[in-house]
Amino acid sequence: MTRLINVSNRVPLGKTAAPGPALADSGSMTRLINVSNRVPLGKTAAPGGLAVGVLAAMRHRGGIWFGWNGETCTQEPGEPEITIRDSLTYATIPLQQGLYERYYSGFANGTLWPLFHYFLAGFRYEDQEYAAYEQANALFAARLSPLLAPGDVIWVHDYHLIPLGEKLRALGVRQPIGFFLHVPFPHFEVLRALPTFAELLRALLAYDVVGFQTETDRKSFLDAVRILWGAQAVSEEGVVSTGGRSVRTGVYPIGVDVDEIAKSAVKAAGSGPVQRMMQSLVGRRLIVGVDRLDYSKGLLERFHAYRQFLEGYPEQIGQVTFLQIAPLGRQKVHAYSQIRDSLEQSSGRTNGRFADADWTPIRYLNRNFPHATLMGFLRSAQVCLVTALRDGMNLVAKEFIAAQDPEDPGVLVLSNRAGAACELTEELLVNPYDTKGIARAIQRALTMPLAERRARHASSLAILRQNDIHRWHTRFVDDLLAARARSSSRRSAESTELSAFRG
Repeated sequence: MTRLINVSNRVPLGKTAAPGPALADSGSMTRLINVSNRVPLGKTAAPGGLAVGVLAAMRHRGGIWFGWNGETCTQEPGEPEITIRDSLTYATIPLQQGLYERYYSGFANGTLWPLFHYFLAGFRYEDQEYAAYEQANALFAARLSPLLAPGDVIWVHDYHLIPLGEKLRALGVRQPIGFFLHVPFPHFEVLRALPTFAELLRALLAYDVVGFQTETDRKSFLDAVRILWGAQAVSEEGVVSTGGRSVRTGVYPIGVDVDEIAKSAVKAAGSGPVQRMMQSLVGRRLIVGVDRLDYSKGLLERFHAYRQFLEGYPEQIGQVTFLQIAPLGRQKVHAYSQIRDSLEQSSGRTNGRFADADWTPIRYLNRNFPHATLMGFLRSAQVCLVTALRDGMNLVAKEFIAAQDPEDPGVLVLSNRAGAACELTEELLVNPYDTKGIARAIQRALTMPLAERRARHASSLAILRQNDIHRWHTRFVDDLLAARARSSSRRSAESTELSAFRG
């Protein structure tokens, strides 16, 4: 059985256990080491795509997740603390407060996040924050490397930890290491705004497998490699060869557990919170949006589009309610407090103009709900709005389809700039900046005949089953194992050649 060791910046913790043989006992087993940025600690928060994917892999294979424990300290952390929760083992460390602020709030989310999502207006760069980013990755590598065994296979996740593979190589780690980017990879003309873009690209070449959500993202990466190292550095199959290393690239669209979501949605639809919400609608149809409060999600444009929908289709006034759930996140980053204020003002204007004594057009909630409750909301909705200005994938789009009743499904209005649009081509695709176009799509969704809704839903559901969460982690792990096999074969051939030369 393959064991999984997940390494992340932040890990959900349960009861603490003393360090034991779980980390040291490698035996002859292959251990998979997932390196991710963050997993939600709260019990009520809906897990993001990264957490869903890593936990699915862990539950399938077992293993250990290493990373930040969500706490800060005054001194450099020592050996990881071992925690066991739900039969999974976690090895965690705190981070010094100053380092955390400069690394996470600073470079990762103040520099890389806007850059990778094409928001140059919100992009900034500071040398000390980049130095902290490098320092944090070096710290993770130093605390992780003593836990590794010769047969391990390592999987690093997302933009926070791009240099980790390179840091591990510098410490002598020779095991296969893969990297998966959950967010978009920008075109070179955007990427080059970062003064240290060449260092990031070079760090990615320390991996054996580099994966992306879409072919567009992979192409952007390969184009940047060609510009820096020449066209000969990239093969027709997308293998990068430079500096004596070969890096395989691939597209691995992250998915969802279709059957589990459907089961959870059916159950949650009869729960108290969902029933109270539905009763409060008094027969009105429900439009829903579920997004972390973030400027990349296109929430302000969505609110404008909904107001234009009410203006353009006055027969819908009083007939629908728009429920937008937007849990707070990254509140220390100034851009997020700005978007919150703008959304409150926008929803206030719409409600002030159109509301009646017994009807509120927009219900805008800045709070978390249990994941099961959210699935109940999605199942109850006739329309789901996913209008991200740029998104690596967006699992809410896929969760909505999986949660719907196939006999009477709702309709997804989906941004053509979200990774999910590459797969869900039967949904109503919109330009997220075209607010009038979104308004027309909402009206079309609400008036779409049942036969058309069923056909579109069946097509999308089939795609979700084909690229579900289990296929996502299985494909990537299989490619990492193949990299290990190639590495072993190469070392064996080199050893044979050396023996023959000596003979």
